[in-house]
Parts: sequence; structure tokens; C-alpha cells
Amino acid sequence: MRGHRRLPILLLLTVIAALAMLIPAAYASAIDEDAIARNFFYSALLCLTFAGMIALATAANPGTRRSRDLLLICVAVIGALPVILAMPFAESLPDTGMFNAWWEMVSSLTTTGASLYSADLLPAPLHLWRALVGWMGGLFILVAAVAILAPLRIGGFEIMSSPYARNERFTPLPESANPRQPASHLSSPAFQTELTDPSYRLIRTARAVFPVYAGLTLLLWLLLLLLGDSSFIALCRALGTVSTSGISPTLGPAGENSGMLGEMAVFLFLLPALSRRFWPGGGELRATERARHDPELRFALVIVLLVATILFARHFFAAIDSSGAGDGTQRALTDLRQGMSALWGGLFSALSYLTTTGWHSVEWQNARAWSGLSSPGLILAGLAITGGGVATTAGGVKLLRIYALARHGEREIERIIHPNSVAGGGRMARRLRREGAYLAFIFFMLFAASIGVTILLVSLQQIEFETATILSIAALTNTGPLASAIPLTPAFEGTAGIASAPWEGWSGLSVMTKTVLAGAMIVGRLEILAILALFTPEFWRR
Repeated sequence: MRGHRRLPILLLLTVIAALAMLIPAAYASAIDEDAIARNFFYSALLCLTFAGMIALATAANPGTRRSRDLLLICVAVIGALPVILAMPFAESLPDTGMFNAWWEMVSSLTTTGASLYSADLLPAPLHLWRALVGWMGGLFILVAAVAILAPLRIGGFEIMSSPYARNERFTPLPESANPRQPASHLSSPAFQTELTDPSYRLIRTARAVFPVYAGLTLLLWLLLLLLGDSSFIALCRALGTVSTSGISPTLGPAGENSGMLGEMAVFLFLLPALSRRFWPGGGELRATERARHDPELRFALVIVLLVATILFARHFFAAIDSSGAGDGTQRALTDLRQGMSALWGGLFSALSYLTTTGWHSVEWQNARAWSGLSSPGLILAGLAITGGGVATTAGGVKLLRIYALARHGEREIERIIHPNSVAGGGRMARRLRREGAYLAFIFFMLFAASIGVTILLVSLQQIEFETATILSIAALTNTGPLASAIPLTPAFEGTAGIASAPWEGWSGLSVMTKTVLAGAMIVGRLEILAILALFTPEFWRR
């Protein structure tokens, strides 16, 4: 591990990306796609060669790294590493261009899952590469949240962080008789040991997260295989579910073979995207000791059940209104299976978009056919904006911030009714209602402003306002399938070559618009507070 820490983090990630290219190379060779196999193999060989040369040049003078330097590395990983990842993709689709391949890799690495290409026109090895890049992006976010964002108190950790730099749940607050005594902090010179090195912390966190992350992916893959999916589709679904990228190799719902049982398995594996509690690290985010009292999980349960009920009632009453069409419609209305299918479609879709995955249920199409209604765009977009758990692979505003705002609003209503009342709940509950709600409101306003700015920049082209709004929300919340779930009006012809899919709203955009949306994906993945921290004078001050 000591030798690894002497190398730049970006160089280590380049080596990992090059080794990952060998997986689609082997798969392409196995299915007789020899040209694509050579592209991936030569790209991996080229990256390993240059990485080895740079490693030899920098090994003698590794330099010192600080925690704030790793924030710059995060931006470089999300923005620059896709150039390397796009090399075999661009070579395998020569008519698409390097820019479109870079955009595709940015979408995959940020777990957005948006695609410029039609699923039925892309070769299977490229689908596997997209899903694998999204899976690696999800792993990077899980590791970076604890190793990089947590020490800087951004990325959601600011909500639960103590202003006294200590764990208030188990130690008393400082005595007022000695207010000037500073509390020890990890930035103190006394703590500058090998264990506090940022690179060591990043590698140590990766070693703790990777076994759990890979184990869940392998387990879901095996379950989907047993339930009837083919090995390739099951692997892509497992990679897209655990990473919440939602990357699918099919045009329609990916679970047609495994059916509802396969969707139930996917449903269970989407739950880790609701709270950091399911992953190693991030213990300071636990507001309660027991999972059943976790505010993120309980709030997510309320949202999923409420949205599923609304969607079911929407389809149910629409089916009643259309029941006079004939005996066939009446029989469909009285069929219990139709109702249960619509309810399950609402449950699965609610959780899928709340975790910003964007999977479509097989029963969701049956529910729409049952009622004759189109997809509820505003509800799905609202779920994507709400997002999943803090420090997870999900995007959006995050559940803990919305929960803090809700508790603060509840407390303010109580104060209007009972001005002299004293709120209980303990220190952590008071933290969420006060400082947590204040910081959550700041982030929410910045997120709303980001949506407005993105819509404004996208609307500079000849794009309808509804299309610009959905594309901006999908990019900032890292929910690429949102654009394909809602009918959009394409403004341009396909710009990604013969495999482009302009009818889904992404491919038929100009270079400027796609650049804006790619930047929105990066901002949404790293969160706006982390990006703004790069522009503060204190960040660059030594």
C-alpha cells in the first residue's frame, strides 16, 4: 500500500480504468466482435504504458497532498477521466466522434445513465462498458464521500457535523468556564501521521467499501439469472441497480424475462441507496442507533407509499372513467390482477426514481394501458429532485436535507400555535431542526438556482421549455432515464451517428447544449456546495 500511496490518485484510477477495459475486450472476443475487442485491448495497453511512464517519472518526488487537494482530484476524475474511458468507445463507433463518446462516459461515470444512442443499435460490448463505467462511478462516489467530502464537511456531512468538533451523543459539551480552550481536531499537527494521509484514507475506504459493493452486485446478478434473465442482461441490470445508474441494454423494460420476481429483487437492492447506514463508513450521518428509527429510511417509506398510492388512484379513477367503452374494459377493471399490477408498478417506479435510478417496471406499461393515461412527468421529476440518501450513489437534493426542512417547518408551525413550547427529541433532532435545516435550505436554494440557470442555457437553442426543463432536471439529479420516460419534442436531428436516438431528447442537441448538460451532470454528482468551495479564497490559501 505504501507504494500505491506514492502515486497520484488520478494515475491510479487510470490504471484501474485500463484494467477494466479488458473485461469488455474479453467479452467482445467471446462473441466474435474481434474489431471491438482489439479497440478495447489496444486502449488498455496504451493507457497502461503511459501510466507506467508517468509513474516512473513521479515516483521519486511524490509530494504532499492535503484533503482539499483531493476535491480538485474529484473534479478531474469526473471531467477528465472520461476522455480516457471514451477512447475505445469512440474507436468502436467511428461515426460518432470523440466529443459524443466523452459525453457518454461523463453520463455513465456520474451514474446519470443518459445515452445518445439507441439501445438496439449499440453492440453488446459497448453496453457492457457503459454499465461497467457507471458501476465504477458509483463505487468512486461511495469512497469519495467518506474519504474526501466528509473531512471537508460538504456533501451532506455538514448537516450532522458538530460545531464543537466532537461526538455530542457520548461526550458533554465544553464547560462555559473555559470557553477559549480549543478542541482537538484532525488538522492539528499532533494528528499528522500516516493514517491521516488523504491518499491512505482514500485507499483504506475503498478496501472497506469494495467487498460490500461487489458482493451485492454479484448476489443480484445470480438472483436475476435464477429468475430467468440472460447472463448479459442480468449483469447489466445488477451493475445499473447497485450503482443507481439505470443503464439498460434494451429499449423497453429490462426485466421482461424475470418479470415481477426480478423487479422485487431489484427493489430490495435499491434500498441501500436510501441511507449510508448500509455502507461502511459515514457513521457521523447516523441520527439514530437503530435502522427502524433512521429518518432517511422512514421518510423514504412515506414518500414511496404516498406516491404509489397517488399513481394507483390516478390509474384507477381513469380506468373507471373509461369503463363505458365496452364489456372488455369492464372485465379489465374488475380484474384484481390489473389493480395489483398497477400498484406494484407505482411502488417500483416511485423507489426507482427516488433513488435516481430510473428503471421502468414491466407492470408500469400495463398500468398505463389499463387507465389510458400518459406518464406522470411532474411526479417522477419531483422524486428525482428529492433524491436518495446522503453519501450514497443516489443524486438529487437528498432525503436528509428534505427531512430537516420538513422538521423545521413542523417546528415553526408548533411555535405559531404554542409560542412558549420547548421541542424535544434530543441533541440530534434539535441539530436537524436548527443548523441542519439552515444548511439544507441554502443547498436547496442553490440547487433550485442551478436548475434555473441550466434551463436558461439550454433554452438558448431552439428547444421547447418543457423539454429544456426535463433535460435540466434529469442532468442535475443524475437521472438520465427521466428524459426517455416522458415524451419530449426533439429540436435537432441526430448528432451521434447512425446509432443516435434523437427521439429520447439527448442525441438531437447541439454541441453547446450537450456541454451544458454534461457540466450539469458533474455539478449534480459532486453537489453545488463542493463546486462553490473551489472558488472560495480560503480553499486556495495555504
